[in-house]
Amino acid sequence: MQATSRTGASWFIRLVVVTLLVGVGSGVAGIAVTLLLRVAQHLAFGYSDGTFLEGVLGAEPWRRVVALAAAGVIGGFGWWALRRWGRAIVPVADVVDGARMPGLPSLLHAALQITIVGLGASIGRELAPRELGALFGSWLSDRAGLSPRDRRVLVAAGAGAGLAAVYNVPLGGAIFTLEVLLLDLSITAVIVALATSAIATLVARIVVPNEPLYALPSLPVTPSLVVWACLAGPVLGLAGAGFVRAIEVARDRRPTGWRLTVVMPLVFTGIGALAVVFPQLLGNGRALGQVAFDVALPTATIALLLVLKAVVTLATIGSGASGGTLTPSLAIGAALGMVGGALWNHLWPGTPVASFVLVAAAAFLAASLRAPITALALVFEFTNQQLGMLVPAMIAVAGSIAVARLLERRRVTGVD
Repeated sequence: MQATSRTGASWFIRLVVVTLLVGVGSGVAGIAVTLLLRVAQHLAFGYSDGTFLEGVLGAEPWRRVVALAAAGVIGGFGWWALRRWGRAIVPVADVVDGARMPGLPSLLHAALQITIVGLGASIGRELAPRELGALFGSWLSDRAGLSPRDRRVLVAAGAGAGLAAVYNVPLGGAIFTLEVLLLDLSITAVIVALATSAIATLVARIVVPNEPLYALPSLPVTPSLVVWACLAGPVLGLAGAGFVRAIEVARDRRPTGWRLTVVMPLVFTGIGALAVVFPQLLGNGRALGQVAFDVALPTATIALLLVLKAVVTLATIGSGASGGTLTPSLAIGAALGMVGGALWNHLWPGTPVASFVLVAAAAFLAASLRAPITALALVFEFTNQQLGMLVPAMIAVAGSIAVARLLERRRVTGVD
C-alpha cells in the first residue's frame, strides 16, 4: 500500500488505529510469552503454584540437570535448523531502521527463547516479546501504508510495548522505546510510545499479575546510602561495561552449524549440574535478584552466586542461545549491591541492605543497557519503591553511565 502523507484526517485516523492495534497485539504477545513460560516451568520442575525459585527448590535435584539438558537439546537443534533452513533473523534495531522481519522464523525464534528460559536457561525472556511486538508493528504499518517515519515509530513502540506487557512496566516500556530504540522525543513518538505500552500492559494483565516483579518494603534514604551511591556508581559502571564487553565476545565466538547441536547441550547440562548446588542460578535472573533484595543468604554466598551467574549467562550466550540480558544484568547488579552494602554497613551502619541493592541494580543495569532513564524507570516499576529513593539511585546511575560511556568511547576511538 502506498504511504500516506503525514498530514490530514486520513493520516491521523490511520495512525491512531494502528497505534491501538499495535498496543493490543503487543499485549497479546505478552500473554502468549507468559503462558508458554509458565507451561515450560511447571512441566520441567513439577510445580503448580508459587514462584519459579520456590518451584525449583521444591523439585528433586535431578530435575535441574534434566531440564537444562532438555533445554540444550531443544535450543541446539532448534536454532541449528532455524539458522540452516530459515531466513535470517533480523534484530529489532534493524527493523526499526526499515528492515523487514521474516514472519514464521521470527515466531519460532521467539518460541525457542521462551522455552529454554522456562526450562531454566540463564538468559532473559524480554527479547522475545520485543521481537514479536516489532514484528506486529512492522506488519501493521506496512498494511496501513504509513510513512517510513511513522513506521519507524510504530515498530519501536511495538517492541517497547512487548517489554511493558511481559513485565507489567508501562512507563519502562515507553521510555525504552524513546531512549534506546528511537532516540526521539517528538510529540508523535512520545504519544505513540506511551499509548502502546499502556494498552499492551492492560491487555497482558489478563494473565500477568498487576504487582511488582520484586516484593520488598518501602526503603529509607540515609546519608550513608547517598555517600555510598557517590562512591559505588563509577565502580558499578566499570563492572557493567565489562559485562557488556564480555557478552559481545561471547556472541562473536558462539558455535555455528552442527557444532551448535553439540556445544549447547553440553554447556546447558553443565549449568544444570551446577544448579544442583546453586538453584538460584536457574532462569532469567529473577530468583537471584529476589534473594539479594531479601538478603536471604550470607554475603559470601551471594558474592559467589553473582560470579557464577555472570559466568553461566556468558556461557549460555556463548553456546549459541539467543535471548535478553536485562534481568540477568539486574540480578548481577542487585547481588553486587547486597555484597557492597553489607560491607559498607560495617563502616557506617544503619541502612537496610536492600536500599543498597536497589541503587546498585539501577546503576549496573544503566551501564549494561547504556540507558540511564530506562534503567531507573524499570527498577522502580519492578520494585514499586517510593520516589525518595530516586535521589541515591540517580547519583549512582550518573556515575555509572559516565564511566561506562567513557570506557566505550575510549574503546571505539582507540584512545589510550
